[in-house]
Amino acid sequence: MHRLPAFPWDSLVPARQRAAQHPDGPVDLSIGTPVDRVPLPVRRALGDASDCPGYPTVHGTADLREAYSSWLARAHGVPNVDPQAVLPTIGSKELVASLPTQLGLGSGDIVVIPEIAYPTYEIGALMAGATPLRADSLTAIGPDRVSMVWLNSPSNPTGRVLPPEHLAKVVAWARSRGVIVASDECYIDLGWDVTPVSILHPEVCGGDFTGLLAVHSLSKRSNMAGYRAGFVSGDPDLVAGLVALRRHLGAIVPTPIQAAAAASLADDGHVLAQRSRYKNRRKTLIDAFEAAGVQAESDAGLYLWCTRGEPAMQSVEWLAGLGIIVAPGSMYGPAGSQHFRVAVTATDERVEAAAERLRAGRRR
Repeated sequence: MHRLPAFPWDSLVPARQRAAQHPDGPVDLSIGTPVDRVPLPVRRALGDASDCPGYPTVHGTADLREAYSSWLARAHGVPNVDPQAVLPTIGSKELVASLPTQLGLGSGDIVVIPEIAYPTYEIGALMAGATPLRADSLTAIGPDRVSMVWLNSPSNPTGRVLPPEHLAKVVAWARSRGVIVASDECYIDLGWDVTPVSILHPEVCGGDFTGLLAVHSLSKRSNMAGYRAGFVSGDPDLVAGLVALRRHLGAIVPTPIQAAAAASLADDGHVLAQRSRYKNRRKTLIDAFEAAGVQAESDAGLYLWCTRGEPAMQSVEWLAGLGIIVAPGSMYGPAGSQHFRVAVTATDERVEAAAERLRAGRRR
């Protein structure tokens, strides 16, 4: 058995218990789980494809892979992604947690992850027997054996967006050393103050996908977290290797989910509508937190990165006393020790309830 850190969300049990005592019930802004309805075209496609007695393929249907390539070109200016170099995954988390292993990394390999990072990047490195290294700057990476670099833009939890120039520098640095770059772009459709750019964009890689993998998800943009629909694309050789391995593992996205995912990628209208909902909730929460003396940042994605200039768990406890549950920044690495993450995925009513509690707490 691998020796892994404790599951980070278990640390919130006391805060959840305290918040549950609020007379109007808790407002859970800790985990970014969608609460709005799944788009109608997605549900229709799911139902229409439900009579599927045979096995699906690991590589996915041609329709799905073509829908993904068309979406990436249409929505994010990434042309020429060969549908053959697209692989549907069972959500994005399973890929993040297992990608170093699936790429054949192990003892002696170093996996660079962001200094403030989604915990699963570290777990994936540890599961492979590799060594995770937190570093946001190339100059901070020593001469050791680096085999893979994780990027996350827009970032979970900070909402930071890496500009094309920065991404291009990482790509050039990695290629000069034969290092694989995996870019987690699950929030790419949710840019607010900055427009996120894919690592596969011509401005970043010059149209050459060698050594590059981009990871995307339908969970947030389409309220499809329950469907577990994600993708990895990029370097044709790397994707082909993943397809071959996953055929042995039986890591297959079910046929109805593939059909639903294709419908989601072909429909831009529901994404614009969902963006509008999140934009309004984001503004309500930023205004309320800032009025309560909390610094709140977010360039993109579904989270606010907040601080009161105190230890993270102290802020978590303060908010639990108001019946609000958030995630401590320390969950994402030592550099987040004085921050907390706020998800904007609650319903309009719960978001407004949180805002009113913050306003009432400030008046006391």
